[in-house]
This record gives sequence, structure tokens and C-alpha cells, in this order.
Amino acid sequence: MSLAQASQRASAHLKKASVIAEHKFFVLFLYLLATLVLYPYVEDKPVAYLIFRFFGGAGMLFAVYAINLRRTLLFFVLLLAIPAEWHHIVQFRAEAGAVSILGIVLSFVFDTFIVVVIFRRVILEAQPNSETILGALCIYLLVGFSFASIFGMVAALEPRAFYLDPLVNAHAIPRRFDMVYYSFATMTSLGAVGITPVSDQARSLSVIEATIGVLYLAVLIARLVSGYRPPSAVERD
Repeated sequence: MSLAQASQRASAHLKKASVIAEHKFFVLFLYLLATLVLYPYVEDKPVAYLIFRFFGGAGMLFAVYAINLRRTLLFFVLLLAIPAEWHHIVQFRAEAGAVSILGIVLSFVFDTFIVVVIFRRVILEAQPNSETILGALCIYLLVGFSFASIFGMVAALEPRAFYLDPLVNAHAIPRRFDMVYYSFATMTSLGAVGITPVSDQARSLSVIEATIGVLYLAVLIARLVSGYRPPSAVERD
């Protein structure tokens, strides 16, 4: 390989990396959306589910890259990412023990940290752009997945916290996607048909998530969209 060819390849890789760096929230949003869409199609297929979860772990690492942390915080986040990665790879079981619950808690702490950092980036942006709005949408999806982890922990600690209607569900014990479905249905005020919160803790968390979902869309997203100005032709050049 000649020096010129090597230089061209290096230049092409740098351009690709530059494009990803400029649109990292767009890539993260696509990943989160794909996770939400593909989950029910792979959950009952062990091999496909394992591959899917490994990609989920890679998506978490990309989330760390997307928020562009300082070195002092990067080490702390990577430590949190280890148990969170394990939680994302190992299949959720509502009857799991203390180790699984600890994994859920640390995964929730990791998700919360990512949400807080992205939120600071979004809210401090003087002039919202497309990446700012996509970052805000990433927060919305991450909050949904975070509450799914909380509901999973509640179901693990108290097996009867949620009632699964046998006329709608083929199983009595909630699975991971049941909690994801319930979380997003609650946050969007759609209502999760077939899943009912029974315990006081589950009901309280459901009310909190529904309130966050409504206020977030009504206040922050509306503010960002109203302040968005598309780049002019001079700025694009």
C-alpha cells in the first residue's frame, strides 16, 4: 500500500469520525429507538436476545462517548458502566435475588447520571439546534428505560407489585419488556393494557413517571422547538 493510499484511508476515517461526533445525539437517538422497536422480536429467542443485549451494552458505551465527559468523571462512569453492562446482558427475571437487584440499582444510577449530564448540555445551550432537540429526545427515551429498571426492581422486591391480566398476558411473572412497555405507556399517558400496579410503591412511581412525561414534553421540548432556528446558508457553508 502506497503512502498516498494510506493517507486517503486515514482521511476517510477521520471524516467518518467527524460526522459521528457532530451527530452523536442523532446516533444515540436511533439506537434507543431501535432498542424500543426490536425488543419484543428478540426477547423469546435466546441467541438473538444475547446478541441484542451485547449491542445494548455497546450503546451504553456510546452514550458515555456522546456526553463527552472530562477525564475525572470518565473513570467513575466507566465503573458504573460495568454492572450496568452486566444488567443489560443478563436477562431480566422478576424473581431474581440480591445480586440482580444490585445490578438493577447500579444500572439505574448509570442511566440517571447520563440523563443528568445530557440535560445540563441541553438546558445550557444558548441557541437550540437539531442536536440539542435530539439530545432532549434521548433524555425522554432514557427516562423511560430508567423507570423500566425501577419497576423491575419493585417487581423483584415485591412479586405481587404488578398484576398481569391472564386474558391479555400469556405469563404471570413480568418480564423485562413488560416493564419497558408499562414504563413508556405510563410516561406517554397511553395506559398499559393488561398490567396494573397493585402495591402503593408501584402506583406512586407510576404517578411520578406520568407527571414527568407530561411536564417534560410540555415545558422543555416545547421550549427547545420554539427556540430552534435552522442554520442559514452561510452557516452551512
